[in-house]
Amino acid sequence: MIATLQCTVIDCPDALALARFYSAVLGWRVVTDESEPDWVELIDPVTRQRIAFQEVAGEYRPPRWPEVEHPQQMHLDFEVGTREDVERGRRDVIALGATFLHDSGGEKRGFLVFSDPAGHPFCLCYGQEPVVPE
Repeated sequence: MIATLQCTVIDCPDALALARFYSAVLGWRVVTDESEPDWVELIDPVTRQRIAFQEVAGEYRPPRWPEVEHPQQMHLDFEVGTREDVERGRRDVIALGATFLHDSGGEKRGFLVFSDPAGHPFCLCYGQEPVVPE
């Protein structure tokens, strides 16, 4: 092993606003540092996992899922449990400012694709088998 993952960093036009969006989705704590106003982190209080949000200088150009001319570059998948749970999640993330993009159509297993308020795609997944590390 060479290293361990420190955090995932997402570029956006407003780091604090996007961190608050994902904080509402995950229940993680928003952490800011006045000396770095263009950088905001979310920290899981249990596992200490982190997602960071970095404001881009200049014109921000969001991805446009699924257009190849504006590729998604990366996306986040969130497990929500069952099809019923994903429907509740759909209402909640839209109320937070997400935009619905696509439903895979699965009854027992599948995903719904949304874009966050800055345009990054993310999925609410359901019916997946958990991955158990060996």
